Amino acid sequence: MKCFSIDLDGTLLNSEHDITEANLQTINELREQGHTVILNTGRAYADVIKIEALQNLEIPIFCVNGSVLFSEKRELLYEATISIETYNELFPILKGLGVGILVYTNYGGFPSTLPPLHKKSKEELKTLFEEFNYNEILEKDQLKIYKLIALTHHDELEKVEEVKKALEGKFDISMASSFPNNVEITSNEAHKGKALLRYQKMMNLNFEEIIAFGDGGNDLAMFEVATTSVAMANAPLLVQQKADIITKSNDEDGFAHAVRHLLNLHTEAVVK
Repeated sequence: MKCFSIDLDGTLLNSEHDITEANLQTINELREQGHTVILNTGRAYADVIKIEALQNLEIPIFCVNGSVLFSEKRELLYEATISIETYNELFPILKGLGVGILVYTNYGGFPSTLPPLHKKSKEELKTLFEEFNYNEILEKDQLKIYKLIALTHHDELEKVEEVKKALEGKFDISMASSFPNNVEITSNEAHKGKALLRYQKMMNLNFEEIIAFGDGGNDLAMFEVATTSVAMANAPLLVQQKADIITKSNDEDGFAHAVRHLLNLHTEAVVK
């Protein structure tokens, strides 16, 4: 049995954040052949199942960079959280660096999750972050914090490195960038690669191969444990350099192309 671990944004999803018929058909064919197919994303669960094509697809979903694992039947298998104490130490550091802050919790994302913000202007984002009352988050009962995202505008990318330097070595956390303008901060146990190994052990499975597909810095954690790593043509150079194979872009059915042509896994359909 092979395991196919697939990132969503920039990988399985095209630039319109949709799954093409070719990619969806490839997933179904791999499952019919007895392989395990896993969605391994930085998105929160609610942002995954908003995608209509995924709602009835019975495959495991690993969310928030391996923080929250769901089975193919949508049963919660595992959670890795950031402690409230760590959050209280982290938050003022990020605030002092002048970045936008997204907080992913068991109550949802505050003031938002990332996908709805992609098309907002710099001014709109500034207003959103300045007006939101972050104190309200800590008032919630049985609060669980899965991830923080430090977000900056594309003309202030130097702040990304400032965030990493400010936090490096000070907390028991993992940091990765799903896009060049953000830093995703999770528990040290939240890791796309660790999630795959954890799932294999929990389900008593033995993957002959792990084939990972990704385009972002947070996908390098998958590449670390993969037998074969596949980067999209739209991935940054750093990600491509870490991959074993480079496929077509996410707007060219790069996932399906890699499965059917580059990996020599024969499926029924033919990609034009």
